[in-house]
Amino acid sequence: MSTQERLIETTRELLWERGYVGTSPKAILERAGAGQGSMYHHFKGKPDLALTAIRRTAEEIRATAQGVLAGPGTPYERIEGYLRRERDVLRGCPIGRLTMDPDVIASDDLRAPVDETLDWLREQLAVIVEEGKEQGGFAQSLDAEEIAATILATLQGGYVLAGASGSPAAFDAGVRGLLSLLRPAH
Repeated sequence: MSTQERLIETTRELLWERGYVGTSPKAILERAGAGQGSMYHHFKGKPDLALTAIRRTAEEIRATAQGVLAGPGTPYERIEGYLRRERDVLRGCPIGRLTMDPDVIASDDLRAPVDETLDWLREQLAVIVEEGKEQGGFAQSLDAEEIAATILATLQGGYVLAGASGSPAAFDAGVRGLLSLLRPAH
């Protein structure tokens, strides 16, 4: 792996573990095993490197979600697959984590890939809910955009509750509860 790749991957990990504020250039360089000038050779500084790392994480999250959401199955089964897919619940969501970071939220550049990813997920989920309504799998009274927002809120809230309790049980309970509300009647 090139030095530039090590810097990006290390920054992705540190942002997930510590957030932007807690990720110092020194920590990035030490963990990446890179020399002092490496970051500035490849990037304009910490904000530029962080933006590259956040964009890559956002792309990965979208690709993983797309793989499940665009896969086979009924709309309910695809949403269920997305909610139940393998994830490191106790570490939380690497994008959701950044929404609680004041420096990320204060920066239009750093916040953009976070907002874009969450908006994209809501849109994809809303399309699937709408598809489920058209096929008769979901109640016609459901508002697709509200259900999509509820799915994201359940996931992100589940990560927070799991982290607070030190157990994935709260996350799993939230997913089961949401799925029972969405489960087709027939």
